[in-house]
Amino acid sequence: MTDRRARTLAIVTLALVLTLVAVVVHRSGGDTENGAVPATSASPTPTVSPVPTDLTVIAPGRPGEVAATRAAHEVRDAGPAPHNSLDVWFVRMMIPHHAQALAMAELAGDRAAEPDVRALAERIRASQGPEMGMMRGWLQTRGLPAQAEGHDHGTMRGMQSPEAMRRLAATTGPDFDRLFVRMMTEHHEGAIEMATNLLTVGSDLTLNEFATSLATEQTVEIDRMREVLAR
Repeated sequence: MTDRRARTLAIVTLALVLTLVAVVVHRSGGDTENGAVPATSASPTPTVSPVPTDLTVIAPGRPGEVAATRAAHEVRDAGPAPHNSLDVWFVRMMIPHHAQALAMAELAGDRAAEPDVRALAERIRASQGPEMGMMRGWLQTRGLPAQAEGHDHGTMRGMQSPEAMRRLAATTGPDFDRLFVRMMTEHHEGAIEMATNLLTVGSDLTLNEFATSLATEQTVEIDRMREVLAR
């Protein structure tokens, strides 16, 4: 009899526990349906893995040297590419040189007679304007002022005198075309000489590539201008 009562009590206790569990589950489901998030469904806090400290970096050597392996924390930003004083001189001189070419090209819009001259002037504006921005940025990145103290930019090869610029501004039609082509050809020849000289003395790779591109493009433009004069 005692064993029977014990089994009955155990069954009743188990039934009560199951009932309570069912009630809790039901209420939790109802809260979820009403938009509430049960406490037991909260997402676990993500853990952040520590940054490994044993990373290595392969640092390439100079031409002919073997690459070296270094710890990551020993490698720093190398900063701007190395340059020398002649790189700086080239940029400081080429900025005002380009500025005069742009001033000449601006005049062609309402003075040139030949459409080819106007098209050439527009090409010069489209290329040399952004190039001036690039050169100014090159100096700024290196903390260098844009001006060269005590230098007369008018003495640079290809630079036109103030009198020549005034004469160009006062000319129109075919006379403007001839004068523009002559002045711009001289101007381009000066820029090509400056760029070619830099390729032998400069050390900055970016400027080396720029000087090569400048010399190539302006040589092509000189050939086009000569074709215009030959007509």
